[in-house]
Amino acid sequence: MINIAIDGPAGAGKSTIAKTVSKELGYIYVDTGALYRTVGLNALRNGVDTKDADGVVATLDGLKVSLRFVNNEQRVFLGEEDVSEAIRQNEVSMAASNVSAIPRVREFLFDLQRDIAKNNNCLMDGRDIGTVVLPDAQIKLFLTASAEARADRRFKELTEKGQAVDYDVILKEIKERDYQDSHREIAPLKQADDAILVDSTEMDLPTTIEYMLGIIKERI
Repeated sequence: MINIAIDGPAGAGKSTIAKTVSKELGYIYVDTGALYRTVGLNALRNGVDTKDADGVVATLDGLKVSLRFVNNEQRVFLGEEDVSEAIRQNEVSMAASNVSAIPRVREFLFDLQRDIAKNNNCLMDGRDIGTVVLPDAQIKLFLTASAEARADRRFKELTEKGQAVDYDVILKEIKERDYQDSHREIAPLKQADDAILVDSTEMDLPTTIEYMLGIIKERI
């Protein structure tokens, strides 16, 4: 099986780009961040502080998180509920960062991620795919952009959806998420030694997609 790992900070556009590239290649797309978001969402719904490791671990008992393909689109399920939209809320983003630092949560989701990669040609994105989850992936990319560029894209995305948001707040949250993800003790965000760096600060989405597709097609 051919496995492609795309890592990078929050708001770099990994999910959007990975979905498009995987369709182009005919590979399964695995959004690992969505899995952590779902664990975080479940904890929030149960009134658990996502920085409370013991409290979060207690919510894993009987928890069922799965990826399913509905009309050729990956959807994320918490039990039998499709939470694909619910997990994109801002508060869930920070919750995902908190729970992803908990070893037991990582163990809980690790086998699911590995099994998918073992049995399918897949493109998987996250924070530690190339360094921890799929260290033997044939192709590794590290997608990033300046915090300001990522905040601007997020601001425009939410504004277009009719949400009242503050750019400065979004930028602050992105910087906090970057720090937390890169300084956690367990599987911190970092570029794998053999990963190709893609900085999209000065590139629009179509250009970034074409650039990354070019890199991948040269190597498979």
